Amino acid sequence: MARFLFTMLPANDLGLPTRMVPIARALADRGHEVAVFNPAPAPGKLIAEAGLTSLPMPARPMPAPVFDLMQVSEAWDVEHFFGGVYTQEGYVRGAVAVYVDLVRDYAPDMVVDSFEPIACLAARILKVPLATVLQGNIHPASRGFHWWESVRPAGLPSAAAFFNNVASEYGLGPVDRCVDLMEGDLSLIVGTPETDPVAASTDITYIGPMVFQRGDAALPAWVDELNYGQPLIWVYSGNPRYAPVATPCDSIVVIRAAIEALSKAPVQVVLTTGYQDLPEEFGVMPPNFHHAAYVPGVLMAKRCDLMVHHGGHSSVMTGLMAGTPAVIIPTITERESNARRLAALGAGEVVVPIVGADGEKRIDVAEFGRKVSRVLSEPSYRQSARRVAESMGQFGGAQAAAERIAEFAVAPPF
Repeated sequence: MARFLFTMLPANDLGLPTRMVPIARALADRGHEVAVFNPAPAPGKLIAEAGLTSLPMPARPMPAPVFDLMQVSEAWDVEHFFGGVYTQEGYVRGAVAVYVDLVRDYAPDMVVDSFEPIACLAARILKVPLATVLQGNIHPASRGFHWWESVRPAGLPSAAAFFNNVASEYGLGPVDRCVDLMEGDLSLIVGTPETDPVAASTDITYIGPMVFQRGDAALPAWVDELNYGQPLIWVYSGNPRYAPVATPCDSIVVIRAAIEALSKAPVQVVLTTGYQDLPEEFGVMPPNFHHAAYVPGVLMAKRCDLMVHHGGHSSVMTGLMAGTPAVIIPTITERESNARRLAALGAGEVVVPIVGADGEKRIDVAEFGRKVSRVLSEPSYRQSARRVAESMGQFGGAQAAAERIAEFAVAPPF
C-alpha cells in the first residue's frame, strides 16, 4: 500500500476539497494511507465528514500572506491570479519552507495537489512524485479564464520571479510561469473535454465530475416537506464574506440578488452557504426561503428545479452531473469562465455583476429575475443539462482517478 498527501490552495471555500476528498476517500477505501492538508475552517469540516485524516499546521510558522484581491478577482488567467496571491517573495520563501516540512514529515509516496503551486514546488524540491487534479481553465495548457478572447494582454503581473528565486535556493531551475509548476507527473482534469477543454496535444486524463457526497447522505426532512406545487430553487453562495469589510471576491451579491428577486415569487428557495455563517444583515429570512449551512450537493441538485450560484467549478459540476440547469452570478473571473462554459452548453444563463463605488458587487436584479423565469420555463435548458450529465457518465470519476494515481505511485514511468 502507498502513502498519499493531498494538498490544495487553502482557501476557506468548499470548491477544492469537494473535488479532492472523493479521490482521497477512494484511495483510503483501497487500504492506502491518506492525509489531507487544508487548515481553513470550512474545508476542515468537509474533510472530517469524509472520515479522512486532516494534518495540522507544521511547527514552523506560516507567514501572513498579502493579497491583491482586485487582481485575484479580475485575473485574466491563473498566472495573473497567482500574481495577486503571491505578492511578496518573503511569503513565498516562508510558505515553501512550511510545505517542505509538511511533505518531508509525512513522507508520502506521492503528493496529490489542486491549485497550490507552493505545494507543487515542495514536492519537486523533495523529489516526490506529483499528481495534479485541475479544472481545465487552470491547467498550464488552457486558454485561461478569458477563453473567449483571442489575445492575452501584455504585461500582466506574475509571481514567477519570486518562485524562481526561492527554487534556486533549493537547487532547482527556473520556470517561465508559476502555473508551469502545476504540470504534474500525472495530470488529471476534472470534467470532460466538453466542459473543460485543454489543448488536444496535452498529456492529461479526464476523470469526469468530482463532487463529494457521503454514501449515506440524505437531505434534511424539511426539504421534502416544501411545497411541491412550486419550483424549488437552490441558492448556493459559497463564502459570502472573506473579510470583515467588502472584498472583490465576496459572494454576498448572490444572496442579496436572490432575496430581492425571489422573496415574493411563487417559488421555494433553499439557501446554503457551505459551512459559512450567514451575514447578520439578512436577519429573518423571507417566508419562502429556508437556510442551511450545508446540504448534500448532488442530492440537492437532483431535487431542485434550478440552481443559482457563484460559478465555482464544483458548483457547475454538481449541477451538470445532476442534469439541473443554473443561473450563475460569477463573483470572480475564474467563476465567470466556468459560467460562460455552462451557458455555451445551453445549460444555463449568466448575470455578470459590476463593482460599485463602495466596493460591493451588484447586478441588474430585473435581468436576473427574467433569466430565472426563462430557465425555469424553457425545457431546452434542462434538456441540455441532462445531455451533458449523460455524456459525463463515460468517465470513471473518483474510483478511476484513485486507480490511476495508485498505479502511478507504485510504478512511476521515470
